[in-house]
Amino acid sequence: MSTNLAWVEEAWQKVNSKVERTSVKIGANFPHASVKGDYHLESPSWWTAGFWPGLLWLLYRDTKNNSFKEIAEQCEEQLDHVITNYYKLDHDMGFMWTLTSVARYKLLNDEDSKRRALLVANLLMGRFNASGNYIRAWNPWHEGEDNAGWAIIDCLMNLPLLFWATEVTGDPRYSIVAKKHGETVLDHFIRKDGSVYHIIRFDPETGERVEAIGGQGFAPESAWSRGASWAVYGLSLLHKYTKEDKYLQAAKNVSHFFLANLPEDYVPHWDFRLPENITKHRDSSAGAIAACGLLLLSEQVSETESKIYKESGIKIIKSLYENYGAWDTVEEDGLILEGTSHYPEGKNIDVPLIYGDYFFVEGLAVLKGSRQLFW
Repeated sequence: MSTNLAWVEEAWQKVNSKVERTSVKIGANFPHASVKGDYHLESPSWWTAGFWPGLLWLLYRDTKNNSFKEIAEQCEEQLDHVITNYYKLDHDMGFMWTLTSVARYKLLNDEDSKRRALLVANLLMGRFNASGNYIRAWNPWHEGEDNAGWAIIDCLMNLPLLFWATEVTGDPRYSIVAKKHGETVLDHFIRKDGSVYHIIRFDPETGERVEAIGGQGFAPESAWSRGASWAVYGLSLLHKYTKEDKYLQAAKNVSHFFLANLPEDYVPHWDFRLPENITKHRDSSAGAIAACGLLLLSEQVSETESKIYKESGIKIIKSLYENYGAWDTVEEDGLILEGTSHYPEGKNIDVPLIYGDYFFVEGLAVLKGSRQLFW
């Protein structure tokens, strides 16, 4: 594969130019999915609240554009109400405050951001079920709902907040919880072939595994591609923090499954195991997430192996840029087209998604040479 990455700088400039325009429209709000070209806004308590400010921090780090910084700071301040309100907090605290408070602290050494992130790390740690060694997913959002025993593959991406908290405080409690959850993922979420389950239900009292649930995948035994991408990146991050070989081997296993099931243009379908009568919509967000994980994994293996993961990550990012980008479409707020949010519920199919945009930009930043991750 050619090592010419001139297109990366070109893509970066197009992203920056577009976000300069869309940031005026979106402002200090929380976009989630683009609906007919307009980013639909969610409340600050929604799980994707960190991705827009996180994207702005990625660009600010490179451009020092103060308007990006100011919008990101205003988003972070709005999240304070989510903390004090408490009831809407769930396992996704890591997604939300890693890309706001931890990012700002890493870039600007802001003490308020450090305090916020440490407070949230304690709240996230409070969701740990010691009987089953997992961080409990979600809350009972509807009357009569009981998901006290649920854990999900996505939660791997919340663990970096806990590792960061141990790094800045010297207190190992946070990383101990993160590693316990990671071990549960290895034991219960990763199939032998490298595919992953989205949801595992445990008995919340005994910790015993009860069943696998399909969640956002097609079925319990299918292979939801974004779940696979969370595993590629999350396990690579676990190895980065722990240096434990079991996480490296698991990251390689899920990466091999992911790469073996990609179509010719390197952008995955929303599930890798679909019946013939189900439309194979792409999920560009799964591609962007996995690409970031593959680039990180490439830094943790031998030189021979590194080339495989790095080149695959580059091919995904390049395909997203060339085949799925909405750079010159003024009437489209999103950067990357053809994301699939939740096919089983019929929600946000074949649209730009803010997390797809975020991870695409993060991947570009890594290819531009940035060594600093917010995770």
